[in-house]
Amino acid sequence: MLRYFAIATVIVLSIAVFATAWNNRDLIRIRIAPTSVPAPPKPDDAGAVHGHSDEPLSGDAPWALSALPDCASEVRSAHGPIAYVRAKLPNDAQPIAAGTVLTLGACTIFVNDGEIRVDRGTDRLRIPPRSTFYRTGVGFALLRQSGKFADLRVYERPTLQP
Repeated sequence: MLRYFAIATVIVLSIAVFATAWNNRDLIRIRIAPTSVPAPPKPDDAGAVHGHSDEPLSGDAPWALSALPDCASEVRSAHGPIAYVRAKLPNDAQPIAAGTVLTLGACTIFVNDGEIRVDRGTDRLRIPPRSTFYRTGVGFALLRQSGKFADLRVYERPTLQP
């Protein structure tokens, strides 16, 4: 008897899922529209920043260093519950004290109490709290916590100078 009930339940649920998907098929389709996106500014050999946009980048950007390849190269990341992500932090990671200013490629990194500011030319990006910057043997790591979850990004060191 239980076996027939389970089979009937699977059939009813399958029909419900199919009917819902059929009714919402216009929402499920992925549409890619042609667009023109200007290239991000890049420094030349003299350090001057050039690009198609006259508008500087600014605002909160938890991903700031990952989006600026002339500043850093992300080598790995971890996302999830704080305990899981903290376990992925390199063993040799040492926190960088608040008030430290670093030059990293074309970027200047300002390590503040719980947040990081990244300046590149006229661009001003803020990695919001609760962020901690760490030195590692081969580069550095950025750990950002939000509620019960965390985001870890580990970078290679192009030029790290305190």
